Amino acid sequence: MTLRILRRSLPALIAPILIGVTGCSVVNHQTRFTHHFVPPTVRPHVASYAMEEPPHDLYAKEQPLLLADARPLPQRSIEVDVRTSRAEALYQAGAGLFVRGKQDEARAEFDRALELLSTAPAGLPERARLVKKYEQLVEAIHRLEVEAAGQAAGPDPDVDKSPLDDLVNMTFPIEPGLKGKVREQLQATVSQLPLELADPVISFITYFSGPRGKGKLEFGFRRAGRYAGMIKRILDEEGLPQELIYLAQAESAFLPRAVSRMRATGMWQFMKATGYQYDLLQTAYTEDRYDPEKATRAAARHLRDLHNQFGDWYLAIAAYNCGPSAVERAIQRTGYADFWELYKRNAIPRETANYLPIILAMTIMAKNPGDYGLEAIQPDPPLEYDTISLSAPTHLALIADLADKPLQTVRELNPAVLRLVAPSGYPVHVPKGTGGMVMAALETIPPGRRVSWRIHRVSPSESVSAIARQYRTSESSIVAANGSEPALAPEEGDLILIPVSYPGAAPQVASKRPVRKASSPRRATVKRTPAKAPKARMSTSKVLPSKKAPSKRAAAAPVRKVKRSGAYASVSLATARR
Repeated sequence: MTLRILRRSLPALIAPILIGVTGCSVVNHQTRFTHHFVPPTVRPHVASYAMEEPPHDLYAKEQPLLLADARPLPQRSIEVDVRTSRAEALYQAGAGLFVRGKQDEARAEFDRALELLSTAPAGLPERARLVKKYEQLVEAIHRLEVEAAGQAAGPDPDVDKSPLDDLVNMTFPIEPGLKGKVREQLQATVSQLPLELADPVISFITYFSGPRGKGKLEFGFRRAGRYAGMIKRILDEEGLPQELIYLAQAESAFLPRAVSRMRATGMWQFMKATGYQYDLLQTAYTEDRYDPEKATRAAARHLRDLHNQFGDWYLAIAAYNCGPSAVERAIQRTGYADFWELYKRNAIPRETANYLPIILAMTIMAKNPGDYGLEAIQPDPPLEYDTISLSAPTHLALIADLADKPLQTVRELNPAVLRLVAPSGYPVHVPKGTGGMVMAALETIPPGRRVSWRIHRVSPSESVSAIARQYRTSESSIVAANGSEPALAPEEGDLILIPVSYPGAAPQVASKRPVRKASSPRRATVKRTPAKAPKARMSTSKVLPSKKAPSKRAAAAPVRKVKRSGAYASVSLATARR
């Protein structure tokens, strides 16, 4: 019985014990005052992981993130250093030879230096350093040759600065809204030269629309009137776009004697070697690159050849600026035969990259003058002239005297004559309508005297002594040159020969006595006086029929007869009356 009671009460006794044990276990994890009969808070299960000790070489094969993207210094950049240093050494050796007068050996060294730079592999790192060094050496070599040529030919004539020197290395912002305006203009513009819209073109339109750029643009547009007719005629004869005239505007602003910092010369900016290639000769007395008509013909043929070579006008114009070999190399390096792709990749020199946009900007503005405030520009009148061929070296001042024009007028017609003396056989331009008269008058002057003698037209009340003082010579030399007697006096309108005419020339006097002693005894006879007797008229070798009958004394002077030509008829040795 007792055992049965124990069996029945045993679960009842164990249950409280188990509950107490469970409650104690909860108390151990919670606060001290939590009642054991309150259900415990359910805590989230947190997985635990066994941490292993990392190996000692965990990051042995890793690189810091900063160095992971950095490229190691290429070994091939050493080749750039080697090539530039060797090229510099070759240039210095050539310069030493050039100074010692060994031009052929010097040019061989120069060629080796440039070849070393130009034949570097296309993918060579830091190739820009090679290109820059190449350009520096080209400029240095050319400067040596120019200086040597200048020393051989004497001082350079007056030249003008090329306007491109100030523009090709500049960049300008784009005016807001201008791109849409230009796009509309291009849609309505007819042009033989392709006109494309690009940001560099817009930037130069912005510059030429501003005060400073617009002044330069207007200056060139005004001067274009002098040569536009001749240039367009030659472009048409060579089958080229008429818009190429603006290449001359960009190169020189139509200044025949423009010279760039690279010594490109003339209205079309020919380098010396390229000028020779197109028959532009350079001598001590003449420079064909300064001749507007000859240079225009050469430029047209050069541009036609470049277009035939590249098949694209933009590439042809770029090659005109930096040379066809530079454009060919850029195409080979990039694989693009497109100007704008070469522009984006900096594959062509910076000045060439800006060269075409300048020309396109000028062309667009010239074809839309009203949109840019250019419609009021008055072009200069065209230069019109006759051309004569000289049979002996002749001073331009003598030609100006015979044409009865200022010397500056004749010089503007002949910018290629460097020293004011045109050589024998050279085609000289004279004012329109004066060619026959000048040629006829030149034939009356001894060929050996055309370099130093001049013609003077006698003014009212002008005496021989006054004329002699004006030309710094003596009365006796004037009288001797004109084959007249000392007592004869010239009349108004007479043309007389002056044997000494130019500053610095040695006087060619008939006597060794000083000028004052030679002229003083005859002053009284030369000076006009109110005497009642008929005045004696100075007799010369070439004179037109005078309206006033000459005196017997004047009629006795030696007279040569020449064929009638223009205003000249029967002449004595130098006087002409119209």
